[in-house]
Amino acid sequence: MNFYFPTVFIPLVSATVSAGFPSPADDYTELSLDLNTHLIERPYSTFCIRVRGNSMEGARVYDGDILLVDRSISAQNGNIIIGILDGEFTVKRLRIEQGQTFLLPEHPSYEPVAITEANDFKVWGVVTYIIHKTQKQ
Repeated sequence: MNFYFPTVFIPLVSATVSAGFPSPADDYTELSLDLNTHLIERPYSTFCIRVRGNSMEGARVYDGDILLVDRSISAQNGNIIIGILDGEFTVKRLRIEQGQTFLLPEHPSYEPVAITEANDFKVWGVVTYIIHKTQKQ
């Protein structure tokens, strides 16, 4: 499977922005930022997938968000992962506890899923970035 990744440069302002108290911002562009090189370390093992549902809102993963997923990263305890559980993609936080694997939602309306031998489960990759709009449409 080959993908074409066009290079799109976005201006990077040299000033920083304060997340605390406001500070005067310089109106100065330092350089251009290539999001491909900034966000994607391994292009041939990275894919995007759109989120459907609200089970991960506590992790700031919202319905309609786009996730960048790297299949070359070994999933570790606590990672947000994309998995295939019984034939369906799911995004959850991975927990491995005393040899037992759990998929944890981050929403009070959903229960953790304990993976058993009866399940057909495979980790497809580790979520590396979450892209979502900050404005309501």
